[in-house]
Order: sequence, then C-alpha cells, then structure tokens
Amino acid sequence: MKIRRLVLDVDKTLSRPTLPELAEAIGPVRGVQAFNIAVMEIDVETVGMEVTVEGDDIDHDQLVSEIERAGAVVHSVDEIAGGERLIENVKRKR
Repeated sequence: MKIRRLVLDVDKTLSRPTLPELAEAIGPVRGVQAFNIAVMEIDVETVGMEVTVEGDDIDHDQLVSEIERAGAVVHSVDEIAGGERLIENVKRKR
C-alpha cells in the first residue's frame, strides 16, 4: 500500500530540535513531497506538535527514525491515508 499522508503527534524539548532542524530531518525522507509542522501546545519542558506529511509512497519507518534522530519523539500516528489517490476525511453527523 502506498502511504500518501501521515499525521503524527510529536513532542520535543523546548530547545532541541529547533523547528528548522526538524524540517531538515523530514524533508529528505523517501516519498515526502510536502509537510507541515504545527505547534499545538507548549508547557514548561516540552513542545507538542502535529506533523502532517504528504507524498507518494512515504517511508513511515524512515520518517519516524529521522524525527527521532533529530531529537524529537513520535507519540502516535493520528491519521494515515493510502492508496492511489488522497481522499479527504468526511466528518460523520451524529
């Protein structure tokens, strides 16, 4: 299956890695064509981020490895999209 989008919950310390350092780690990963890093919360010691990656056949293992090598921690995969094309998540009405 081709992974086309991953949304990851990632934490880092306040000082390292910087957002540009994290971006430099993500950019070269096989299959990555675009990504966003959004700071979601900051506390006394850590920065919580949502990292969204899109591309063609993203290498999940390499992505996690490079994020962790940069000094951040991947807590979870919150969304994954795969297949021949991307579809947007449709919110259900309850």
